[in-house]
Formats: sequence, C-alpha cells, structure tokens
Amino acid sequence: MERTGRQVVEALVATLNAGEVGGMDDLFHDDAVMEWPQSGERIVGAANRRAVYGAFPQLPSISPRRLNGEGDLWVLQADLDYGDGDPYQTVFLFELRDGRIAKETAYWTKPFPAPAWRAAWVESI
Repeated sequence: MERTGRQVVEALVATLNAGEVGGMDDLFHDDAVMEWPQSGERIVGAANRRAVYGAFPQLPSISPRRLNGEGDLWVLQADLDYGDGDPYQTVFLFELRDGRIAKETAYWTKPFPAPAWRAAWVESI
C-alpha cells in the first residue's frame, strides 16, 4: 500500500523525533536532494544524507504547526528545537515521487521582535 504525501511527511517527523536516522531511507529516494538555502548547502543522495544526519551533534525535536499539500507537493511549518530551548521556526517544502521524498527544501529562522512602528497596522499572532 502506497503512503499519501501526508503520511510520508508525518512518518519523517516521527522518525527524526525518535532519533532513527536510518528510518529516513524508507522515506527518501536514494537520489533525493535536500537544499538548505540559508546556509547555501545541497545534500545529494542517500550516502551524503546518512553522513550529515549521522554527524549531527543533536537531532532537533520537531513540533509540527501546520501540514498542507496535495499530490506530490507538501509544506510543513514546524518548530525545531536543538535542545537549547530556543526553537527555530521552519518551513519545509517536500516534493514527492512515487510515494517517497525526491526533494526537500528547508527554510528556518529564529523569531524576532516586531518593530514598534508597525503596531498600528498589525495584529500579534
């Protein structure tokens, strides 16, 4: 039975939260590409993905906030906490092929205070 895009992304979150880096192999194609534009990095292929994730000092805890998508394109908004209690707000774009991840693009940032000069025109979220 083929998984839906939602199930693939949810399984990835569960796998990483469990610290089971090897479980990523069931969710990504061997030739999958991961891009991290903020740091200018591209990880190509399963061997490089395994090496990078195996060398992480600490995998983040992922707290999903929103998961939307259809077909082969899914977007996950989440908080990532690397153990220091100062989470990153993150957006992941997942492009699937045949029920597995073919490309992941991740954007993350830390929250920052809104400038006071905008207060008259905005609502706090």
